[in-house]
Amino acid sequence: MSWLTNFVLPKIRAVVAKKEVPDNLWDKCPHCGQMLFHRELEANLYVCHACGHHLRLSPQRRLAMLFDDGAFTRIELPKTPADPLKFRDRKRYAERLKEAQAKNGGNGDAIWVAHGQIGGIAAVVAAFDFGFMGGSMGIAVGEGLLAAARLAVLQEAPLIVVPASGGARMQEGILSLIQMPRTVLAVEEVKAAGLPYIVILTDPTTGGVSASFAMLGDITIAEPGAVIGFAGARVIEETIREKLPDGFQRAEYLLEHGMVDLVVRRAELRQTLARLIAFLRQKTPPAEIVPLPGRGEADAAAAPAD
Repeated sequence: MSWLTNFVLPKIRAVVAKKEVPDNLWDKCPHCGQMLFHRELEANLYVCHACGHHLRLSPQRRLAMLFDDGAFTRIELPKTPADPLKFRDRKRYAERLKEAQAKNGGNGDAIWVAHGQIGGIAAVVAAFDFGFMGGSMGIAVGEGLLAAARLAVLQEAPLIVVPASGGARMQEGILSLIQMPRTVLAVEEVKAAGLPYIVILTDPTTGGVSASFAMLGDITIAEPGAVIGFAGARVIEETIREKLPDGFQRAEYLLEHGMVDLVVRRAELRQTLARLIAFLRQKTPPAEIVPLPGRGEADAAAAPAD
């Protein structure tokens, strides 16, 4: 009996026992519902191979994807008041911040700023973290964008901003709305220095973010299918009492209507950025400048022959 108990039964239990599968092996595409193996999804830059939907990226993955060889240096951002208004709804704002920071590995707020090289040219990138309170813009995000702009001016490098945000952070009230003009001024510092300012609109870019720095790029790029707008489509429909067209507020719709310059797939984004930066930073034209003929020469050339 001891032989059966000690040897045979454990073997049987090991065979028939249900093996635990790690939770992070599979992801579900939010667009088509396809189950995606995480290694294949990571290799495909978090783009669904079934429908082409671009899933949201963490700022760390975003920066690694944009910079050459995935190498970048993240800068420390200025410290800001955690809860300036002592705001409370169902929970204290200070508690919400602590929970968001714990969930996101201790990251201070909804923005990362880093510098490195893109196409062999120095660049500064500010990437939003939608996983941190919906990427909402408060004082910390405003300070982050100001720091990014000043770093770009200091390094004489282009500034690239990648918003993914629901808009201003309501828990900071008027202080969050003040960040809209502050971020516009940050962009103006970069442009006044003669440096390129490029925006990559990702899903979603809405509210006070879309109404400020996100729409001021020298070149505006969007990822396919990204939701871009100020108010939500349902709110607009209820306000104007009309049915909105298909694809309204999507990147492709904005491209057709002149609000976006390019819609670029994620796999081509770094190459596209490198090409744009090289073109914008080129100080001399690549071709020989041919002088225009004088007025007399032009008139003589245009006169009919006798």
